[in-house]
Amino acid sequence: MGSGYLPTLNTKAYKYSHQLPIFRKFTQLILKKFIQSIGPGPLIAAAFIGPGTVTVCTLAGANFGFSLIWAMVLSIIATVILQELSGRIGIVSGSDLSTLLRNQKGKRVFRFFSMVLVLLAIVLGNAAYESGNISGANLGLAFYWEAPTWSFAGLQLQVGNFILGLIAFLLLWTGSYKMLERVLVALVILMSVAFTVTAILTKPDFSSLISGFIPKWNQAEIPTLVALIGTTVVPYNLFLYASLVNKRWKKEADIPLMRRDIVVSVVLGGIVSMAILIVGAANTSTEITSAIDVSKGLESVFGSFAGYMMGFGLLAAGLTSSLTAPLAAGFVVCGIMAWDQEIRSKPMRVTMGIIVGLGLLFSSFGIKPVQLITLAQLANGILLPVISGWIIWIAAQHSVLEKNKNTPLATGIAIFIWLITLVLGVKSVGAVFGWF
Repeated sequence: MGSGYLPTLNTKAYKYSHQLPIFRKFTQLILKKFIQSIGPGPLIAAAFIGPGTVTVCTLAGANFGFSLIWAMVLSIIATVILQELSGRIGIVSGSDLSTLLRNQKGKRVFRFFSMVLVLLAIVLGNAAYESGNISGANLGLAFYWEAPTWSFAGLQLQVGNFILGLIAFLLLWTGSYKMLERVLVALVILMSVAFTVTAILTKPDFSSLISGFIPKWNQAEIPTLVALIGTTVVPYNLFLYASLVNKRWKKEADIPLMRRDIVVSVVLGGIVSMAILIVGAANTSTEITSAIDVSKGLESVFGSFAGYMMGFGLLAAGLTSSLTAPLAAGFVVCGIMAWDQEIRSKPMRVTMGIIVGLGLLFSSFGIKPVQLITLAQLANGILLPVISGWIIWIAAQHSVLEKNKNTPLATGIAIFIWLITLVLGVKSVGAVFGWF
């Protein structure tokens, strides 16, 4: 038996030894093709999953359990539809949205007002929220290293914020789009793993989780519902994606690739947001004001590991958003002003540097730009329905998209999404003036 068995074993080993390299090459080929097919979609996911999203989703779970998961589904659908329109316009027209806005025909007064509104919202908004991105990343860093605070002439320099802001500035200054894309994709993947693993470890009740996909709400949930959708449907992402698809795809035949890219990326981002909400629902803290409080409350569930995972997720979320916000602002400003939009160009570097610099100034020295954030909220509240409505109108024009224009059904669905952005805009403006 032994003499007949050993040759059989050796034959099998010989067979598998030859099959293994073939399998490895096949796997590498599939992986290579998948990586090559990835477009700028992950950058959009990186942009909307910032510290603000982490905090809003955390508080939604902590205060209302799984009941608002359906709102995340709605926000994913709305984001996919608007971003697909943005990407399609970018590929077919060969221009980004800010350039189209500058070159649009019609009354000069309306065009001038539109350009000023966009500049105001993007520059003020991204500068104000860059401060929050850097500060949020530093909160995540604090789980691993408590950065010191130095005092200078009555001002306190928060070293962690300064270091993280400097890292963001240097990455943008290199001007390598490919490197930025790789860094952001890696951070998005790691962030997704961190939040998803943490959510799984909480062992959520499956039946309660499924019931959260059924739309229902009460009066107390409405502000959180609006905030959940508002953190996903971001005005500057519409400009950012239209600008980036031009660097990735040039032909109308590439539109299906663009669609797959944005759907996969936004859905992935939505799943991460849902995971954060699930983590928030599992907290045992008596007082919840941020994601950090939830991670502390989770320590009783499965130890300090939760804190480290949440900390890394928050650090990655802050870093990704601190890179995409200045990048988007640079594309918009340079497009409207007819300046060079290459990342290494002087106008792009100056614009991105100003956005990061302001965010660095506000966050590192503890300055709270309340008036700036209020103005940004007002401008973004007006900008979101205006820009989304304009994009929907452009997408229905045969003169711009020809055979790729929206069908009447697609336009009807997009108008429904526009109504949602209108509600968000009214809510944002009302919050500034104290109407709600």
